[in-house]
Amino acid sequence: MELVGNLLSVRHDVRVFDATIRDGGLVNDFYFSDEFVKDLYNMNVKAGVDYMEFGYKASKDIFDVNKFGKWKFCNDDDIRSIVGDNDTKLKVSVMADVGRCDYKHDIQEKSNSPIDMIRVATYINTLPEALAIIEDAEKKGYETTCNIMAISNCQENDVKYALEMLAQSSTEAIYIVDSYGALYPEQIRRIADLYLNTTAKYGKKIGIHAHNNQQCAFANTIEALSIGCSFLDATVCGMGRGAGNCSLEGLIGFLKNPEYKLFPVLQFIEKHMVPLKESGVVWGYDIPYMLTGLVDQHPRTAIAAIKENDTRYVDLYKNLLDRD
Repeated sequence: MELVGNLLSVRHDVRVFDATIRDGGLVNDFYFSDEFVKDLYNMNVKAGVDYMEFGYKASKDIFDVNKFGKWKFCNDDDIRSIVGDNDTKLKVSVMADVGRCDYKHDIQEKSNSPIDMIRVATYINTLPEALAIIEDAEKKGYETTCNIMAISNCQENDVKYALEMLAQSSTEAIYIVDSYGALYPEQIRRIADLYLNTTAKYGKKIGIHAHNNQQCAFANTIEALSIGCSFLDATVCGMGRGAGNCSLEGLIGFLKNPEYKLFPVLQFIEKHMVPLKESGVVWGYDIPYMLTGLVDQHPRTAIAAIKENDTRYVDLYKNLLDRD
């Protein structure tokens, strides 16, 4: 686990992913205005961000289109209305969630799409279908990553087996995903070392997607970076499900690569994120999220408590501890 670079070095292998629309959409059911998304796209271009994730390729047979904004489904024409021909260095990504997408029909050939990358999200027990999506996307001409969710709940032997399978696939990067915000930097360091060592001979990149239940999302991201992870997820103001994610502004401020610019992000925050919070959209660290993170559980219980403004933290913690 040797350090890769230092606080003053530039890592040219690093790729910054803005997941504001995709993870942030879980907070407001993907109801972002076109102005918001267009300005976010322009912000990312100016800030030097490498990839912008627009949302999910969710199946309309599973999810009611009348209950979600369009970025739950990411139709090619909707993306094209924002990016046009996307004559920039920024690449466009969407997420295909195993079991929740109709990838054979909803993901078109890359030659007909403004999308550059398909990010496949899977739990470890649904890996075979994830591999099928990866291979389908690769044949259609896309870049791919595989995001193994809820890694804190996985057995190490299962993780090793999954990594070997993924390393032999066509995917370009494999993500550590701390879905429950349960992990600390020391644990992230060990997990990242496992990912890096297992996949090194196959030349795969390793990424990190962190949640902020215990206020470790930023620390976990730069810890993973420090020993060799290079695909880094973040969201503006940490906007994301529950406690949210590593903040994009914090990450760009930390990286010493002059290609990344902080001012466009701050300008976007002033124009859009401050009013969004003032309008009542809620995300970010709170006691219930800390508690679900501590016990390594999905934050759905905490989300419900916060929606109900339930501050009976002692009762919540006892209930969480009583679960098998």
